[in-house]
Amino acid sequence: MIKETIVDGFQNAPHRSLYHALGLTDEEQARPLIGVVCSYNEIVPGHINLDKIAQAVKMGVAMAGGTPIMFPAITVCDGIAMGHTGMKYSLVTRDLIADSTEAMVRAHGFDGLVMIPNCDKNVPGLLMAAARLNIPTVFVSGGPMLAGKVNGKKRSLSSMFEAVGAYTAGKINEQQLCEFERKVCPTCGSCSGMYTANSMNCLTEVMGMGLRGNGTIPAVYSSRIELAKHAGMQVMELVKKNIRPRDIMTAAAIKNAITADMALGCSTNSMLHLPAIANECGVAFDLDEVNAISEKTPNLCHLAPAGPTYMEDLEEAGGVYAVLKELEGLGLLDTSVMTCTGKTLKENLVGVENLDEEVVRKPENAYGKTGGIAVLKGNLAPDGCVVKRAAVAKEMLVHEGPAKVFESEEECIAAIYGGKIVKGDVVVIRYEGPAGGPGMREMLSPTSAIAGMGLDKDVALITDGRFSGATRGASIGHVSPEAVSGGAIAYVKNGDIISIDIPNYKIEWKITDEELARRKKEMPIKKKEVSGYLKRYAAQVSSADKGAIINR
Repeated sequence: MIKETIVDGFQNAPHRSLYHALGLTDEEQARPLIGVVCSYNEIVPGHINLDKIAQAVKMGVAMAGGTPIMFPAITVCDGIAMGHTGMKYSLVTRDLIADSTEAMVRAHGFDGLVMIPNCDKNVPGLLMAAARLNIPTVFVSGGPMLAGKVNGKKRSLSSMFEAVGAYTAGKINEQQLCEFERKVCPTCGSCSGMYTANSMNCLTEVMGMGLRGNGTIPAVYSSRIELAKHAGMQVMELVKKNIRPRDIMTAAAIKNAITADMALGCSTNSMLHLPAIANECGVAFDLDEVNAISEKTPNLCHLAPAGPTYMEDLEEAGGVYAVLKELEGLGLLDTSVMTCTGKTLKENLVGVENLDEEVVRKPENAYGKTGGIAVLKGNLAPDGCVVKRAAVAKEMLVHEGPAKVFESEEECIAAIYGGKIVKGDVVVIRYEGPAGGPGMREMLSPTSAIAGMGLDKDVALITDGRFSGATRGASIGHVSPEAVSGGAIAYVKNGDIISIDIPNYKIEWKITDEELARRKKEMPIKKKEVSGYLKRYAAQVSSADKGAIINR
């Protein structure tokens, strides 16, 4: 046990004296020390309840014979950070979270960990840390928000952003906008659709790092507290059996996660986070394999923003396990993988039923024969770009139109609200990539404005930045190489014709080699002046197709 190097023996008396300063008894010091990594804060709605989750985890650890010791992890609320410079500080926190957790654990010598994340970069950041540290670990999130209701219909944060577009277009009045504002986010928790936070919490279950229900039990349900207690108890079993994250997050488990991602219709941000997690696990991640998996994986769920169902509905249908049961029946999963239950995925799926075939459709009645995400390639994105195919209107699966180019998100939003985007346009937002942004901002504001104005079936958006999980429409992000690296997107001009063919995974820019060569001589690459952490991040971060990882 790790405590032998810090607690036991006369030479460690100084360490013990400091534990006594914490009020830890000799008995507590003699037990396994379990770090409870709690992301509680008072600014993020998905994290305001995590103090209660942490207390439940600590109780579970103590009941099972361990000594729980809590320390914090940061997080950014993507919704609050959206549409301004704050969004530059969202993705970059993923590495801060992983690095700071590594530092705390290595410095203090824990025997096991319970990670308590909930929101977008917080979940993958802690998964990266878990893989890097490789000591017994269980995840328990804070859970999703309940859906709001406006005019008798379930609504969520994406509805709020789209309502702004509808108000701008004169489709709703100020009173109706205010009603959305008051009602779409009725409880604490991660936003209620299949956005990034919930995508990653669900995939944590799939990869075997969270207990059943981790991704879907609503934040305000008492069963979430019970789950937290069980997580605290279960980490003690993992310590006894020495089952570690890299025993669980194997190449097969990560492939299972990609498969479940396709069936669930997860956020495109999973195509940033899964490669980064795989990198920490020492597992190769091939973006090209995503389409191969998609081709044989049916899209079984249409959770918001793709459809009218929400996380609470998925929980009532049997949760993530109901989806996995359908995929198991198709032979699409490796069920021999180990999980944090101490059992294989196959053992965990025994007796699982799909309780609502509208929320989790049977394969023969799937929303689509192929998965929810597609990776497109072509001369505009030689290394790939990503689209949430499940949230694209059928009319926009194949589209060709003239480019309207913007050097930033702010420029694009001003043009949208100014009525300068019309049917048929292909909006291009560049210099928003991992290094060029820096920070690879999400583009929920422009996509929601377009959807709210009723143009989502007529206009495509393309960026080297990324899109929120709440985005719907033909929104294509992660264009690689990015503009600041000299990628093709840096040389697009207004009026250039861009062709999108999602079913065939293609994106083409109609330009001759001669014209491109001329533009490269005439159009200089633009670099933003930044300071502080962003400057260091921009100098070290990889391209999006590699997961925007920090090159160490």
